[in-house]
Order: sequence, then structure tokens, then C-alpha cells
Amino acid sequence: MQVLNAVEIARMAMREPNSLGAEIAFGTVTWFVYAGISCFLVLFAGIMSGLTLGLMSLGLVELEILQRSGTPLEKKQAATIFPVVQKQHQLLVTLLLCNAASMEALPIYLDKIFNQYVAIILSVTFVLAFGEVIPQAICTRYGLAVGASLVWLVRILMVLCYPIAYPIGKILDCLLGHNEVLFRRAQLKALVSIHGQEAGKGGELTHDETTIISGALDLTEKTAEEAMTPIESTFSLDVNSKLDWEAMGKVLARGHSRVPVYSGNPKNIIGLLLVKSLLTVRPETETPVSSVSIRRIPRVPADMPLYDILNEFQKGSSHMAAVVKIKGKSKKAPLVIEEEKSQEVAVTGGSSLKTKNDKSDSVVVDIEKPAVPATVTSTASADAVTNAQSSDDIEDGEVIGIITLEDVFEELLQEEIVDETDEYVDVHRRIRVAAAAAASVVARAPSIRRLTAQKAAGGQNKEGQSPKKSSEEPSTPRRLQGSLREPLLDNKR
Repeated sequence: MQVLNAVEIARMAMREPNSLGAEIAFGTVTWFVYAGISCFLVLFAGIMSGLTLGLMSLGLVELEILQRSGTPLEKKQAATIFPVVQKQHQLLVTLLLCNAASMEALPIYLDKIFNQYVAIILSVTFVLAFGEVIPQAICTRYGLAVGASLVWLVRILMVLCYPIAYPIGKILDCLLGHNEVLFRRAQLKALVSIHGQEAGKGGELTHDETTIISGALDLTEKTAEEAMTPIESTFSLDVNSKLDWEAMGKVLARGHSRVPVYSGNPKNIIGLLLVKSLLTVRPETETPVSSVSIRRIPRVPADMPLYDILNEFQKGSSHMAAVVKIKGKSKKAPLVIEEEKSQEVAVTGGSSLKTKNDKSDSVVVDIEKPAVPATVTSTASADAVTNAQSSDDIEDGEVIGIITLEDVFEELLQEEIVDETDEYVDVHRRIRVAAAAAASVVARAPSIRRLTAQKAAGGQNKEGQSPKKSSEEPSTPRRLQGSLREPLLDNKR
């Protein structure tokens, strides 16, 4: 009914313009000029309203992301808008000022060509439809494209409104500051998980991608103590032991490339042994461990972030480090490593091992370090003394575990990396590898059947011929094979 009444009133106003207070007769040139100005004001108000919502919703961070990773068109549009959006408060005042001016001027022209009732109805209808709803809906969806197309108009308006918009914008800058929102780690993780395929919102990121990104964000908060293998569950060799068939079999069964070496107490780690250096060692000679090349093992504090450990591993000094428990906070403590990664020590007969003090059983490997130049500044000397004190604290600390590059990668992937020789998926929780347990059962059954068949055949092969024994095959390798079938220690390393 209200719509019909409004239409009837409009017809009456057009037929009798002077009867309801209209000042300009319908059909004259002035009437069309005023009508055109009214339409222009509605469209201008709509553009200002849409740009206010569209441009102000584009943050500086979002525009920088589009400039770096968007399509060529998006990069161009973002680069065009970015200088204007940087002046956020001045832009906001300019757009609102122009919008308010057009809104206030519209009734003045409508009152000249329509009576007051028709003017109110038309102004509300056109302003609501063409000045608010439609422009804001379009600019919300295509704010970047619309803003880049009309940035020239925005620049002109900012110049025209400069005397008013600039002071107010500066006052808002002082009171509210700039709105440069950056995401925290937790927010980035939530954002990545939302864009994952598992969220069901149309994201393109797979489960592995979201897991790795989340692991990389968490890596700086995780410490060496969380990722290490406890020293009690670590396979190591005594420096005073011999590399006989039993020891070589255990090393071979473990499948590690590096084995920690201790002296007396398993917590007294003095270095590491590269398994590839044992290629020239003959088990029958029972060579002492102290007679082979032992590398210095780096020591890291237990609260050292994994990112710092990863950076040290990337330098190539070592891919294994001993985690020590020292007093006080030491997240910034330096890594105690050798000067050069190729620097090794050949320990013969244990003569190169020396005790640090009488009360401690700690033993270090004697390595000749390069001479330090005599021309050193006082600042460098002070830093060297500080680093030396931190290094001494780490050296004196108690070894509580071993950490490797694989441990850091597992924390990054947030999944356990299981190889052929691993018995436990998680050493801390004592979770066994199901495949390894099943494989061990399956592997033992054929061996038993084979031995039973050989005994039943009386030492003959399938063709009824006695198997030929090679004169070059010694009897000792049977001991090695037997050692390979021994159960592994409680360690995945």
C-alpha cells in the first residue's frame, strides 16, 4: 500500500507541480538538469560508499602479499593502490567527507523538482539501493579491481579535501596509530589449517603440507631436550673396548653412520665414531676403539632451540650432538664444536686421552687447534672470553641425551622417520615398529625351517650333492651372523 500511495503521489506531483510545492515544472530544461544532478549525486555517493568499504578492507599486509605472490594483474593493481592505502586515516576522512557532502546535497535538488514527500521517498530509495547496498556489495567482492580503476579519482579528491582531511588524519594517526596487522605463529597455524583440504572449505593444502608448515612454526619453541634420545637408550661404545666380531656385529646391526664413544661412564661422551672409518678395521685383530679415528662431538645445552641446532648442523661440523644439562638459562650459549669439520684425532693406545681434573671422570680428546692471530681487538677478546666461559659450562654439564639431524627433521615433519634398522617408532613412549616386529617373526620362521631341512637332508643339497665349502670362507663370519640376529637395544638410533 505504501508503494501504491507513493506512485499516486508522484503522478499527482507531475500533473500539478505547483499544487504540492514543486518549484520547477516537469519537462523543462532546468528540471532535467536538476534530475541529472540528483542522479549524479546518488552515483557519487554510491562510489564513495563502495570505495570506503573496499579500500579500507584492503590491509597493507594483504597488499604486500598480492604484490609478491599474486597474478601479474593483481600485482599491478596492488602496486597502484598501495601508496593511497598507506594514508589510511586521510583516505578514510576524504571518502567519508565526499560521501556526506553528496548525501546532504541530494535533498536540495530533489526538493526543486518534486514535492517534499516524493523527494523523501525517492532519496531514501535511490540512496539505499544505488548509494549503499549495490556499491558496497560490488566493492566487497571486487574491491581490488574497483579501487585500482578509480584510484585516479581518489587522488583528486584527496587533493581537494586536503585542508580538512590531512589535519584530521594526522590526529587519528596520533590517537589510534597505524593499523599494520601481522599474524602471530598461532594465527598462522590456524590460517594454514583452515586452508587445508581436511578443513572442507575448498583449501588446496594437503595434510603433509599443513603438517610441515605447522612443524616449522613450532620448531623455534621446541628445545633439544624435547627431541633428543635419552642417553640410557642410546647405543654407544666404550673407548677401552675392542672392535671384535661381537662389537662389529652390533655396529653393523644398528645401521648407524655415527656411534657415540664414552669413557668409563656412558654419560661421559668424549666423541663419536664414523662407521665408515671401520671399513679398514679387521675384526679378528680386535683393534681397540681408542686406536681408530674419533671425532669431537659437539655439545649443546638442553634448552637450545631446534632452529639454532639446525643452523649448526647445516654448517657441516657434525650431524650429531650431545645434549647437556647445565645450570641457568643458556638458550644463546654457543655450540662447542671443532674448529674444522675435517679435523680428526687418531687416538693410539689411549695415550692421547687426558683427564680434565682429579675429581671428574670426564675425558676429552686431545686435538691440536690452529693458532689464534696475535692482532686481536679488545672487543673480540672480551667476546672470546665470554664464549670460552659458556663453552666451559657446557663442557662441564652432564650429558643427558644425543640429538641428530634426523631428530630435528622429525620435529619439522611432526612424524617419525623409520628406517630399516629401527625397532621403535618413538623411543620415549617405547612404541615398537609394527612392521619390524612382524618382519622379525616372519624372518625367524624360514630360518628354523631351513635348519630343520638341512638336518633332515643330512647335509645334502636339492640335487643330492654335498655342499662345497670354500676354503676362503673362515669360520668366524658365523659369529658375525649370529650377532646380527641378536635383539637390538632399546634405541631407534
